[in-house]
Amino acid sequence: MFFMDKDVEELLSRGVEKIYPSTEELKAVLLSGKKLKLYQGFDPTGDKLHIGHLVGLRKLSDWQKLGHHVIFLIGDFTGIIGDPSGKTEARKMLSKEVVLENAKKYKEQAGKILNFGGENPVEIKYNSEWLGKMSGLEFIQAAASLSVQQVIKRDLFQERAKSGQDLYMNEFLYPVMQAYDSVAMDVDLEVGGTDQMFNMLMGRKLARHVLEKEKFVMTTPLLTDSNGKKIGKTEGNAIALTDEPGELFGKVMSLPDEVITKCFECLTRIPMERVLEIENAIKNGENPMIYKKELAFQIVSDLNSEQDAQEAKKSFEEAFSKGGIPKDIKTVEASSDKSLADIFLEEGIVSSKTEFNRLDKEGAIKEIENGVYRVGKHRFLRINRI
Repeated sequence: MFFMDKDVEELLSRGVEKIYPSTEELKAVLLSGKKLKLYQGFDPTGDKLHIGHLVGLRKLSDWQKLGHHVIFLIGDFTGIIGDPSGKTEARKMLSKEVVLENAKKYKEQAGKILNFGGENPVEIKYNSEWLGKMSGLEFIQAAASLSVQQVIKRDLFQERAKSGQDLYMNEFLYPVMQAYDSVAMDVDLEVGGTDQMFNMLMGRKLARHVLEKEKFVMTTPLLTDSNGKKIGKTEGNAIALTDEPGELFGKVMSLPDEVITKCFECLTRIPMERVLEIENAIKNGENPMIYKKELAFQIVSDLNSEQDAQEAKKSFEEAFSKGGIPKDIKTVEASSDKSLADIFLEEGIVSSKTEFNRLDKEGAIKEIENGVYRVGKHRFLRINRI
């Protein structure tokens, strides 16, 4: 299959931060008509995929639609170890049982965007298929292609060393395991967030040494909240792909105005011409809320249905204009002695008790009805005490 330049241009630019070794080299390969085998890995350290993952899922879908062989890799082995990327302190190791339980619904959730059937289905693999079977000698042989100097230069590890925090061997060796995924699957390209760049480049180096081939790396931008924190499960501010439509709509409305354009680019597939129109309109002083509603509607519609999006939008507008409560806000049960801070932390409303205290001090947390709390302008939670 030969691709139109326009398709290739958008594939290599939309929702893309950087391409290694270069965009020009990858473009030349694509224009030659070669179909690539590529993947992105998802460690099941939680049971829900979120909109941070949606950035990569959209990009994998773009590749699939152009006829390439896409692998959705579930890191059931690496998920046990724990990726240190972006972590300023050691990550707790998980049990195999917890990781496998978390992974059970990943296919169903990813299937909202990817096509696991049809003529060119996305393939699912688990990296325990090879990592779980490696002998100690085989692992050492793989690690021999990567130098200690390369790994220790990593910014994250340098920060840990400067602050006097421990760096554990499982964290140090994690990049080797992720790098070996590329070798085991013999891929041509890996997709991942910019926080995975180090690990992916290790895979590129290992593929060059072991397979004697060049592996391309495509990094995608990270979505951050108003405090500059990555939107995800670790930070406690995740917007899950499985959130109820009304809750999902409200959470998207809570995103900072400055990420609206980037979210249209990375989380939706509306034409880029429209994305640029929105960007210019906001720059020229139009109310960002107009476009944030459009964004929320598009995301809810894509992940659920247009009818769900219509109902979620109507509910949000009624609640917002009247200062009322959305019809389908999330409801949780909690014991009478459990603190509000602990509940908010468990439900991902806040990422830490420090953040809870800050919001509370600013008056951003209000009980607007018995058991119903509003956080900021757009997020609601009903707590039934038991």
